[in-house]
Amino acid sequence: MTLFSPAHHRWLAMLALLGLVVFPLAMQALDQAFYIGFACRIMIYAIAASSLNLILGNGGMVSFGHAAFLGAGAYVVGILMEEGIVSAWISWPVAVLASGLFALLIGALSLRTRGVYFIMITLAFAQMMYYLFISLKAYGGEDGLSLPGRSSLELGSLSLNLKDEFTWYYLVLLLMVLVLYALHRLMQARFGRVIEAIRENEARMEAIGFATYRYKLVCFVIAGALCGLAGALLANQNSFVSPKLIEWRSEEHTSELQS
Repeated sequence: MTLFSPAHHRWLAMLALLGLVVFPLAMQALDQAFYIGFACRIMIYAIAASSLNLILGNGGMVSFGHAAFLGAGAYVVGILMEEGIVSAWISWPVAVLASGLFALLIGALSLRTRGVYFIMITLAFAQMMYYLFISLKAYGGEDGLSLPGRSSLELGSLSLNLKDEFTWYYLVLLLMVLVLYALHRLMQARFGRVIEAIRENEARMEAIGFATYRYKLVCFVIAGALCGLAGALLANQNSFVSPKLIEWRSEEHTSELQS
């Protein structure tokens, strides 16, 4: 017996969404505008975490290199902005596409292994990308790249001012809701059922005729592309991109290892 029925889940989701909608208004009324930007970061990382959950929680693929796609998406936006391309209609889809292509290349090789070998290969690729971006001296190298501002988003004669914290907050909220809903629908579809079945017993799924490698690779690419979107948003949120977005170890872990 479950604690909440599907109908209860829908009501809880609607209440949570309502709370997120009124949150910036409440923070402005309380003169706590700082928390609006803080909430934006949480929602951006929620997109990244949801993409990781697609391969880890639903697909059973333990990857230590998922941050590579976050950094790739962020760097694509940063590099394009440095070259004068500030339109979100161009830079954000390119960031998603680039991260998806990276995921395709990494996944095509990594998914031929299993267990700890898969974990270590994904980690190795993430570290390779980390040192790749450090070597880009024209775009900041190890110091990172400061952006002049946020991307521009024009809808015909209407131009959204993404520098406005309220506009930015509601755009990030909209994208997070769309990503979560799309992932929910994906996992309810036949593709999602197959991915979960592969997680439970891949050998049996192969025996009954499913191309498990292809399903896992598609899942890996979707997750990488969505994480690239989170990276694009994070670059705009911080107006700064750095190789630290890709590094798997935090500063705390590094200091612990050094001590």
